[in-house]
Amino acid sequence: MKEEIQHKLSTRNLRIEDYDTLNEISSRVYKGVAMPWTHEQIVKLIQLFPEGQICIEDNGKPVAVALTLIIDFSLFGDQHTYDQIIRGGTFKSHDPEGDYLYGIEVFVDPAYQGMRLGRRLYDTRKELAENLNMKGILIGGRMPSYHKHSDELSPEQYILKVKNRELYDPVLTFQISNDFHVRNLLDDYWPQDYKSRGHAVLLEWINIYYRKKTKLIGRTHSIARLGVVQWQMRRFKSFDDFMQQVEFFVDTVSDYKADIVLFPELLNAPLIHTYEGENPTDAMRMLAGYTDDLRQAMIDMALSYNINIVTGSIPQIGEDGKLYNVSFLCRRDGTWDSQEKLHITPDEDAYWGFTGGKEIKVFDTDVGKIGILICYDVEFPELARLQVMQGMKFLLVPFWTDTKTGYLRVRCCAQARAIENECFVAISGSVGNIPKVETMGIQYSQAAVFTPADFSFPHDAIAAEATTGIETVLITDLDLDLIKELRAQGSVRNLESRRTDLYELNLKTSGKNIQ
Repeated sequence: MKEEIQHKLSTRNLRIEDYDTLNEISSRVYKGVAMPWTHEQIVKLIQLFPEGQICIEDNGKPVAVALTLIIDFSLFGDQHTYDQIIRGGTFKSHDPEGDYLYGIEVFVDPAYQGMRLGRRLYDTRKELAENLNMKGILIGGRMPSYHKHSDELSPEQYILKVKNRELYDPVLTFQISNDFHVRNLLDDYWPQDYKSRGHAVLLEWINIYYRKKTKLIGRTHSIARLGVVQWQMRRFKSFDDFMQQVEFFVDTVSDYKADIVLFPELLNAPLIHTYEGENPTDAMRMLAGYTDDLRQAMIDMALSYNINIVTGSIPQIGEDGKLYNVSFLCRRDGTWDSQEKLHITPDEDAYWGFTGGKEIKVFDTDVGKIGILICYDVEFPELARLQVMQGMKFLLVPFWTDTKTGYLRVRCCAQARAIENECFVAISGSVGNIPKVETMGIQYSQAAVFTPADFSFPHDAIAAEATTGIETVLITDLDLDLIKELRAQGSVRNLESRRTDLYELNLKTSGKNIQ
């Protein structure tokens, strides 16, 4: 008499110690199609998003698994590949502040086929999407029976016949029956999937309980309040005297409950008069002697005034002995980072001896991902594009210009960056002069905050702008959700419309092609 198997099924989150069993099941399910996930990849997934890694166990042994990420769908759109979603197995696309769950894997032990474990996994994912207030769930669904019909049917025709129940596909039919609807055909989604001829179906389950997110502790603001300082050049008696004026602006902007304050390029240049008699190159290197103290003072102010501070830029002598123009981001959690100016103008090279930096960064903050480009750098469109493809939502540009023509180069290019990259751009400069100091002549500035150009934004694509030539502060609110909506539903969609079949950006320092 055959012994009756006693099942005891339960659903839980995947654990690292489940890896050996997971690997064995995956090897059988995908034999000849794909390599199983590595131990390091499973560890990474559990570290990034433990709630999204789901397991069904039977008597303590895993028998079915679902792996999940959170993505910002506006960064991918309706046409993407599996590798773009998983980022080559690094899962860098995972965004805790994203709007969709993305199912990257579901598999069931073949011995448990017919027990509807796949449905249980999908139901658990749906519950997770509701609890996290996601817009829905997306998956790139395989269609493993397509190879039987590919000679006579296009992928679109095959999908339609499966939807109309004229044909049966073990994966696609199952997903449609679980309330997923077809959103798009994904060409060359997973080239190794021979049975699907490399294609997949972008399927979406809509969370009808979704509500626009409000700020919760630990979550990124959807509305960021930005303060932009237009700084008056003046002589200061000492470093402490200079820092008192800086603190005045930090205090003022923080009183308006701003999340971030931006200062102009070469913020501490007024102190260069203390080196009168020195040639400009030596004086600028001496000015770099204040850098460590200035950065620490800014970090302390970021903590005490509860505001993120972008220091504009200040000179810094690098470990290689060269002089760099560096902007510091001092976060209100006490951490800091920096962005070097990459492109040096002929005068900056000739008079001050600056050297261009070598790395373009995007920074995580509690108001979302930001980028910093110092003055001349904003005139090179590739840089902002590289930043936005790494998730940047707004760009901060400290600048220093002496004439209106120089200012207009910065302003016009900053406006172009906002439109072509569908992001916010803020510019901050200095006004006035420091008499009797070589290279510290007149300054021209009209600080401003620029937006994309579409119906949800100001008619002139300018959120705020200062009066030319006076010391002042701009305070403006930036709705980051509008950026997501623009990229997904805008009148035109610059990022989505790029012809990546014709061109791409290559960031040489990382060896990566960024599309």
